[in-house]
Amino acid sequence: MESSLVLWLVLIATLAIVHSVQAQDQKGFISLDCGLPENEQSRYNDTTTGLNFSSDAAFIQSGKTGKIQASSVGRLMKPYTTVRYFPDGTRNCYSLNVQSWRRYLIRATFTYGNYDGLNVQPVFDLYLGPNRWATIDLETMVNGSRVEILHKPTSNSLNICLVKTGETIPLISTLELRPMENDCYITKSGSLNLHHRSYLRKSESNILRYANDTYDRIWNPYFWKEWTQISTTLDAGRPNSYDPPKDALKNAATPTNASGPLTIRWSSANPDAQYHLYAHFSEIQDLQANETREFNMFWNGDFFYGPLTPLKFGTNTIFSKSSRTCDGGKCSVQLIRTNRSTLPPLLNAFEVYTVIQFPLSETDESDVNAIRSIATNYELSRINWQGDPCFPQQLRWDGLNCTNADRSVPPRITSLNLSSSGLTGTIASAIQNLTELEKLDLSNNNLTGGVPEFLGNMKSLLVINLSGNDLNGLLPQALQRKGLELFVEGNPGLHASGPSRKLLKNKVSVPIVASVVASAAIAIAVLVLFLVLRKKRSKTVKDLPRPQSTPTVNDTFANKNSRRFTYSEVIKMTNNFQRVLGKGGFGMVYHGSINGSQQVAAKLLSQSSAQGYKEFKAEVDLLLRVHHTNLVTLVGYCYEGDHLALIYEFLPNGDLKQHLSGKGGRPIINWRIRLQIALEAALGLEYLHIGCTPPMVHRDVKTANILLDENFKTKLADFGLSRSFQSGCESQDSTVIAGTCGYLDPEYCRTSRLAEKSDVYSYGVVLLEMITNQPVISEKCHIAEWVGSTLKRGDITEIMDPNLGGAYDSNSAWRAVELAMSCADPFSSKRPTMSQVISELKECIVCENSRMNNNGGIESQQVSIVLDTSVVPGAR
Repeated sequence: MESSLVLWLVLIATLAIVHSVQAQDQKGFISLDCGLPENEQSRYNDTTTGLNFSSDAAFIQSGKTGKIQASSVGRLMKPYTTVRYFPDGTRNCYSLNVQSWRRYLIRATFTYGNYDGLNVQPVFDLYLGPNRWATIDLETMVNGSRVEILHKPTSNSLNICLVKTGETIPLISTLELRPMENDCYITKSGSLNLHHRSYLRKSESNILRYANDTYDRIWNPYFWKEWTQISTTLDAGRPNSYDPPKDALKNAATPTNASGPLTIRWSSANPDAQYHLYAHFSEIQDLQANETREFNMFWNGDFFYGPLTPLKFGTNTIFSKSSRTCDGGKCSVQLIRTNRSTLPPLLNAFEVYTVIQFPLSETDESDVNAIRSIATNYELSRINWQGDPCFPQQLRWDGLNCTNADRSVPPRITSLNLSSSGLTGTIASAIQNLTELEKLDLSNNNLTGGVPEFLGNMKSLLVINLSGNDLNGLLPQALQRKGLELFVEGNPGLHASGPSRKLLKNKVSVPIVASVVASAAIAIAVLVLFLVLRKKRSKTVKDLPRPQSTPTVNDTFANKNSRRFTYSEVIKMTNNFQRVLGKGGFGMVYHGSINGSQQVAAKLLSQSSAQGYKEFKAEVDLLLRVHHTNLVTLVGYCYEGDHLALIYEFLPNGDLKQHLSGKGGRPIINWRIRLQIALEAALGLEYLHIGCTPPMVHRDVKTANILLDENFKTKLADFGLSRSFQSGCESQDSTVIAGTCGYLDPEYCRTSRLAEKSDVYSYGVVLLEMITNQPVISEKCHIAEWVGSTLKRGDITEIMDPNLGGAYDSNSAWRAVELAMSCADPFSSKRPTMSQVISELKECIVCENSRMNNNGGIESQQVSIVLDTSVVPGAR
């Protein structure tokens, strides 16, 4: 049961594999015979498995093909008799089109078979995108090796790369992808690397895979002498989302000593490995009225699950969403009968996976598409332009530079150097899609045509080198801007735009450069004058509580492109402040309408609020430069003497707090809508954290500040407390702790240091409110403490809002609770980012949608039991 299972168990002769080819289709399957010769039929049906294999040539741009020696061919299935090997380059990659929202089973096999006659088995690394997946050691695994992983891609393109680590040459025999259902094999984080997968049967020859297994998982028979086999010829195992093969469920093992435990064991060379177990059960014996089979499960002596009574000819799948470790890398799972059971425990099949983390983010997908389009346009065939362009750094594409400060954030391409690359044709339009590009070098090529306008519109560009080409026409005016270094010498047909239209000579050809010194002198003088006046003005007005007259154009928010209302217009739109919507620390909020049609909420600064004026300026400045579908929209503002007001769009469904409590006749919202509201609120916060320049912290995230429109679309409100924070590893100091009691980040309260993770904490508290409908602070404890203590009993129904009436997917509920607790972790370093929160919430919604779809018809017969024994999960 070691992880180094001998590959020959998979590659044995036709009769060793049971299959029924006509039973299933292969929709979405990718089955590549790596190295299939060009003169052989590219798409063929493997008679052993019934799988349709194709050549890999269309999925990779490098490598050579070979065939293993004849002495080995007779023992192998056809797909394993050829290889693609890679004598050139360090990294050679397959590029496969996938769906980023779907989980895939990815399997690769490697058979040396002395294809080169040198008897030198290679050792190399296998990468999934920018991250190392496994080391393939054919020196040790002389009969071949197979690796398999359950993985959800982060983009619509999946790179699987072979990386040379020494002198030997990497090779591959087959590469297979199988789409999986998203509501199974769900983990808190990471991907699942297969350790082993077995069904309990004495025979050592009957290996199950496609078409017995819909997903083409490979099941090896496994049995111990201490066990007794039972089996049935009847149709066993009504399918659940894991859908183990029926031929696997027709067999089971029970301990020969009927009063003893049934024990499975495995081990790994890595003592720190984290495991996930998926155990599949089906009662395949016809029990008498006085017979009972009931047992508990224990992991290395600790209680794991129970009691369990397997469904008669149904399917129970028991698993834990929390990974487990084993002392010294030695694991055991025991099934022990209960005192009231008359029969011993049984087990039909099981799977063991190890968690593998992929810390490096893939390069931003739009940048990848752009750089690949550029490569196609210029027919570039650089050997190392394969795989992820930016990560890992040691394998970065030649000629590129990327942002790499945070490995968890998708890197962006900032520099592209294609100098002396033999480029022909015009300047590729795809360059404009590299929206973070700072340096572009296309010098010393054979480019023709004009210089495109889009280069001048790329505000991120600081340096452009187009020298040594055959470009012609007028240089766009937009490229003659301050702050841009432009090199265009050696293009005899290129002229400067403008009245003179001078021929550009051999120099840095930006006309404005000639006046840089004079401009700089003027700028410095203006800056000095501004600072002097500002200092004088601050001394004059620093003691005034608020302006007493209409502001001048120097006020930051007076020149914004938003409607400015007079105070009399505010009185008119609110019908003389007739209908009060609410009251906050800023002041009163009134209902109003503009022109009798557009409903608005008018937020007036309290005359007695000294702090309110500062908040008013902050909020106007913020709202006028922040635009997102999940943030409240500012319609306009009033700034007239002492009268300060913000005019927002009106959200008729009020705030989330009302819908959780049912106050004011508000309907109680269901679980699916709650998840959608949580997702949209998270999207709004993510925008504040990473979509704004500079990024911002909300500082007052709470259910009362989550507003809902007529379609229950979510909008975050109350940005009066928002503050920009520094990017990188810095955060902002604030001597004034702002926010709402119960939602405040304890770390922020303790240190006064503000960062985006402070919002994540508040969001976690909001999510706990949405899940439980409990008060944030009760007489006894905080809501996070209550949920944490209740989780110990392992019953999700004790935590969920009773108003939901149990109408929710338990898997979705567990994931949401765990996510909320990780957000509300007292230590900010353990909290997820809002981007990670969004990803997890989407998974929760997928689970709930699946339940709702199933309930639309006859209830499914499946039983999938989720177990999570952790009290407070760590950050995702």
